Amino acid sequence: MDYTRREFAKLALAAAPGIGLINTPLTGSRLIQGGPNSLFNGVQIGAITYSFRSMPDQSAEATLQYVLDSGLSAIELMGDPAESYAGRPASGRGGRGGRRGAPQTPEQQAEQRAAQQAAQTALKDWRLSVSMDRYRTLRKMYNDAGVSIYAVKILSPNMSDEEFEYVFNMAEALGCTHTTLELPSDEGQLKRVGDFAMKRKIYAAYHTHLQGSMTVFDRAFALSPGNMANVDLGHYVAAGNVGGTPIEFLQKHHARISSVHLKDRQSKDHGAANLPWGTGDTPIKEILQTMKKNAWRFPATAELEYPIPEGSDAVQETKKCVQYCAEALA
Repeated sequence: MDYTRREFAKLALAAAPGIGLINTPLTGSRLIQGGPNSLFNGVQIGAITYSFRSMPDQSAEATLQYVLDSGLSAIELMGDPAESYAGRPASGRGGRGGRRGAPQTPEQQAEQRAAQQAAQTALKDWRLSVSMDRYRTLRKMYNDAGVSIYAVKILSPNMSDEEFEYVFNMAEALGCTHTTLELPSDEGQLKRVGDFAMKRKIYAAYHTHLQGSMTVFDRAFALSPGNMANVDLGHYVAAGNVGGTPIEFLQKHHARISSVHLKDRQSKDHGAANLPWGTGDTPIKEILQTMKKNAWRFPATAELEYPIPEGSDAVQETKKCVQYCAEALA
């Protein structure tokens, strides 16, 4: 991290609820000779590894290769490859249940529920016992290849306090500055998550879909300075630019943003479809140029969601998105 945990605490204590935190640099990809470099003119371009969900091998090792082949030097890591690397138990299939689509008997439904509960219990027990050394080893493997992990997405507000501690321990071991999660509507959950973020000196950054608007984060920001935004500006456009444009959102809230997600979506009036970059209504170039002009240091995270063309794959398409950003920032 660019700030120590002691410095984080000073910054957080200085920020009253509802007032933006100082715009801290949240990335710092360590470049190695011959390694990737997706830091373009001061703007860190990353990708969420969800972008590679269609690739056949979902291991942490394979994911790293996808990242490198895409030309990325920083990422938001999904929890699955990280936990699998650390030895997470295989998920149960929930009982026999008959053939797909066939009605289940009450006995089969009970069997399925019991299997699911057993799998959830086993996962929780594993999470509370696993050594963080596995995550530190994973971080080293990525860092040695020239890739920093600025965020991990695994946190759920429905987790127990013990699981919260696990997630923030994991984020610290991976070198993350923030952990991302979906934006809950419950104020109690927002405050609880924010309090943990303050305790652990790692931001909690909320992701938005079509509920995105100029004011959608107001309650989260007011409840804790540990709560930040992981706004998806593609979804924001598809929702109708409620309350202002993406540029206006950035100008108003930049001090409370840990990272932004980028995708090219049509506006609500045009159908809201996900499209190859440069063919939709999301002002990606303007967003990146604004980040560059203002020297805002939060990363811009590519999220591949448009249909992959025949003959291509997620790695090739993510690489195109990274190149689009490089050209926009040239």
